[in-house]
Amino acid sequence: MTSLHAFWLAGRQATGETTLDVTSPWDGRLVAQAAVPTDAQVEEAVAAAHAVTEEFAATPAHVRAAALDHVSKRLVERTEEIAQLISAENGKPIKWARGEVGRAVSVFRFAAEEARRFNGGEAQRLDTDQGGQGRLALTRRFPKGVVLGIAPFNFPLNLCAHKVAPAIAVGAPIILKPAPATPLSGLVLGELLAETDLPAGSWSVLPVANDKMPALVQDERLPVISFTGSDKVGYQIMDSVPRKHCTLELGGNGAAVVLGDFSSEADLDWAATRIATFSNYQGGQSCISVQRVIADASVYDRLVPKVVAAVESQVTGDPSDPRTDVGPLVNEDAAKRVESWVDEAVQAGARLLTGGKRDGATYAPTVLADVPADTTIACEEVFGPVLTVTKVDGEQAAFDAVNDSKYGLQAGVFTHDLQTAFRAHRALEVGGVVIGDAPSYRADQMPYGGVKQSGVGREGVRYAMEDYTYERVMVLTGLEL
Repeated sequence: MTSLHAFWLAGRQATGETTLDVTSPWDGRLVAQAAVPTDAQVEEAVAAAHAVTEEFAATPAHVRAAALDHVSKRLVERTEEIAQLISAENGKPIKWARGEVGRAVSVFRFAAEEARRFNGGEAQRLDTDQGGQGRLALTRRFPKGVVLGIAPFNFPLNLCAHKVAPAIAVGAPIILKPAPATPLSGLVLGELLAETDLPAGSWSVLPVANDKMPALVQDERLPVISFTGSDKVGYQIMDSVPRKHCTLELGGNGAAVVLGDFSSEADLDWAATRIATFSNYQGGQSCISVQRVIADASVYDRLVPKVVAAVESQVTGDPSDPRTDVGPLVNEDAAKRVESWVDEAVQAGARLLTGGKRDGATYAPTVLADVPADTTIACEEVFGPVLTVTKVDGEQAAFDAVNDSKYGLQAGVFTHDLQTAFRAHRALEVGGVVIGDAPSYRADQMPYGGVKQSGVGREGVRYAMEDYTYERVMVLTGLEL
């Protein structure tokens, strides 16, 4: 019998009048059903979050930290169970799903640590001018209000964690909306939060249908929106609520630059392996997966065969098999879209070096060369296991090629030269530059986000906490400083 996963309304379990079928992208089987809240239940959750705003902001730091510690520890205890759930609902290979749980463990641990030291206050003496004699400014941060966290399907646990943990750490109530394709991981977080002593109303997990979101986005009781997803939807949200605070983590077109000094056989083997791995992990469904390889002419001819061989060595198949590197995309429509983009590029003159085949929701790891600059796959985020290779002459041409994109999330630069690394950091129009590796590295405590159409604001636990809060100054008068 298929299990029914209740949602979490103001800290308690609830079911609605309808359910959502969650199916496996790999074999189409029904994994589970998720209860869907009614409009009245969504309103109840919003009203409860709004009502508890002041109480939650005043909750002692040790209470919030203890709750976050508890979730972190429980994720460790339930790692295998939750990893299997992620793999089933998302199609993610089990080895990557286990890694995702490990990252979520860290996110909640970091948030617990930050909750204990955040908002300690900053004192500033004001008698630097005569009119400020005897005055001291004390600055603290306070929550902006209820957070509406909208999470995507590609990291169904960890990107929910990146919404929820910073909000709890600062005492901001949160309503989490997991992706309709992958709601189960977010609902598991609700199970763990329900074991804590957080105030009722301070959190809800609601698998709301996408067509119900405009009203929720525009609700004035939800002043902060944290969205991870496509740039199209992200900017629609921002345009619809110009007076709200929005953090948008959107698309990318991740570039891996291989420069001329990275030229030994060992260097090129390393670069090829990392590029192949991180153009295909999560089925390429990561905003910082490698989509573009930009190689200096001096290493291009030796690098490309190594990349092709490394891509072909990626094991594609059943995500429950520990040997599998690449599983299916989230659904067959996603795979068909990738297929159409590759076919368009080939018809326009691109050379297919490997891959290019679809089997249901699975798309074979693919490498393209000589891709015309005006094709869709050259301009947009493919969000699939496809990379393109381009030859350039010199460092400046490589950096120009990286910047020739409407996106700017992260870039990887394979070089040994420290001066080159600093030039890349200065020149590349991205939110993060990874030296000596692919652009796909993210530590969950570091600032993460992009420029241009890759979004606004930053995630990374402390940086999200700052994003969810504002500075409030108190001036003390008549002091003997």
